[in-house]
Amino acid sequence: MIEGVIGVIIWTDNLDGMVEFYRDTLGLTPHSVRPNFVAFKWGEMRLSIGAHDEVSGQTSEPYRIMVNLGVDDIQKVYGTLVGRGVKFDRDPEQEHWGGWVATFRDPDGNMLQLLEQPPDRRPAG
Repeated sequence: MIEGVIGVIIWTDNLDGMVEFYRDTLGLTPHSVRPNFVAFKWGEMRLSIGAHDEVSGQTSEPYRIMVNLGVDDIQKVYGTLVGRGVKFDRDPEQEHWGGWVATFRDPDGNMLQLLEQPPDRRPAG
């Protein structure tokens, strides 16, 4: 039985640019660095970027998969990322279910979304 998602890998032919974006722009911390693969610690999961010889250029279908990045304060993170040059496709907006989302792309054109859960859906802590 599947117990949950333990990691996401994004394959690219632009490893240096993608790693720089996820590390320096998004502020994720590398967990494991190899010549053609970098894994970032992302809560209990791993978000990895790897070089793949079957991947070339930007994604042709950026809406096929969207990675949600959980944040506690979407307005603050949004402001930080805009200050670092990130261009948003969708500025922070509250959804009908109470959460907030903001959508942007990584250097390969993959869609990413900041997601702030409403207070009643946040983990206790």
